[in-house]
Amino acid sequence: MKITGITPHVVGNSWKDWLLVRVDTDDGIHGVGEGTVNVFARTVEAAILELEERIAGHDPFDIEALLLAMQRDVYTDGGQVHGAAVAAVEIACWDIMGKALDLPVHKLLGGRLRDRVRAYANGWYTVDRTPEAFAEAARGVLNLGFTAMKFDPFGAAWMAQSGHDEDLSISLVEAVREEAGPEVDLMIEAHGRFGLSSALRIAGRLAPFRPAWFEEPVSHHNIGVLTSVARQSPVPVATGESFSSIQQFAELLTGGAVGIVQPEPVHLGGIWRTRQVAALAEASHAVVAPHNAQGPICSAVSAQLGACVPNFYVQESFDVFNEGWTRDLVHPPINVVDGHVEVPEGPGLGVEIDWDGVERHSSR
Repeated sequence: MKITGITPHVVGNSWKDWLLVRVDTDDGIHGVGEGTVNVFARTVEAAILELEERIAGHDPFDIEALLLAMQRDVYTDGGQVHGAAVAAVEIACWDIMGKALDLPVHKLLGGRLRDRVRAYANGWYTVDRTPEAFAEAARGVLNLGFTAMKFDPFGAAWMAQSGHDEDLSISLVEAVREEAGPEVDLMIEAHGRFGLSSALRIAGRLAPFRPAWFEEPVSHHNIGVLTSVARQSPVPVATGESFSSIQQFAELLTGGAVGIVQPEPVHLGGIWRTRQVAALAEASHAVVAPHNAQGPICSAVSAQLGACVPNFYVQESFDVFNEGWTRDLVHPPINVVDGHVEVPEGPGLGVEIDWDGVERHSSR
């Protein structure tokens, strides 16, 4: 079997553009992939077309050879954009393999450990930045059956907040905890925006509300500072979504300061590298909570990984809170029932793209 063509498609909605890919083969089997990166969908599209000539004619089963051709052999490091272009093709190749063998991807990665994966809600708090609005929005999440939710209470903070704004941020956390009760897991997102001292002070103020984690309190670019915060924080720190190499994870996990890692399959170059990161984390007694703030193909990828990774913790889910038409873009749809994503059981990723829907919602 040989790769004969790669066709990227940019799909737009009010949240972000998604970069979806179709990879065709000479056997007539095609696979679907995704390479969504915030703001840079067109840039990733161009990168995929740049890589196409390097992988045309390759066997889609030869994942390692394909990764080397797209990463090592270009003698450059394009970070997340490069990783996303590689991931789009690599994910489609796993889809092709599964379809050719009539097996879901998780069967190719070691076999199923669970048929549904616990999810936490994200994207639910596009409301006024008041305790009352956040509590009401959280109530809606609970009514959908979620037992975990993530939110960023910090507004437009950068490096530090004023005393008033920091108090407001903490009041939002307090309101959500009061509404959710003690049994629901809360994940607090910071988007890497704080300085060292601010991050540690806020971590201390979060502690009474027992968050499941404090996510990227400082930038991922300085792993030493990030692990220093994690080591001193009274609440668990989670990070990793912005990394684009397994070596970054190896450095992060050295010393045992971080016990929750969040690989983003798109940034890392796809499924295989993410599975390798999960193994690294397992060896370091860390759990894996895949980052999944992209489109429906990434949701299917995260579910397939969640089905087979022993140290899986919880999966991010935006799907329920996106625009209604996006849930019809793949079939069968990504189902979230009682706060769990049902793992697709069909061959490959277990979902197919509605290409007519892609055309209707093209951002061109």
